[in-house]
Amino acid sequence: MLIRRPEVGPSATAFARSPLPPAVLLDRIAAYPIPDMFVGWRMFPAVTSVDDVAWDHVGASRVHWLADGGRVTETMVEYVPGTGFAYELIGFTDVFGRLVHGVRGEWSVSPDGDGSIARWTWEFAPRPFRRRLMALVVGPLWNVYMRRMITAVTAAVSAAPGRV
Repeated sequence: MLIRRPEVGPSATAFARSPLPPAVLLDRIAAYPIPDMFVGWRMFPAVTSVDDVAWDHVGASRVHWLADGGRVTETMVEYVPGTGFAYELIGFTDVFGRLVHGVRGEWSVSPDGDGSIARWTWEFAPRPFRRRLMALVVGPLWNVYMRRMITAVTAAVSAAPGRV
């Protein structure tokens, strides 16, 4: 684990429902283009491109290039086929890097009737003296952004051709 547990601070979680079975939903979410997901909103820059790597195993690592000229490295730290995966983002070179050491993100899916529920969580590892700002301002704004993204992504992958 790149981010130690005592460093973790505020978190944000969002949910969305899909008619797809959990394993199919997770595979499609994992394959969804990051720049199509992170389109930017308010203080959060868009992701303009991502290094192309297989995103299906622990240790996979890729760089996200941001619209504000920054970048961040994402590394998969957990992967359970059909159930979920977790990743850590470290090395933010933009203003976000002044606020956090990194972020731990996790996607998980579970059955829900004839479909499934996707759950997406981010845990921020704030820099010293930034925890309150993250908890009171950045975290709540990020949660709104996350809800928008998970709703849009889940709808897009659920409507994709070849739906099961």
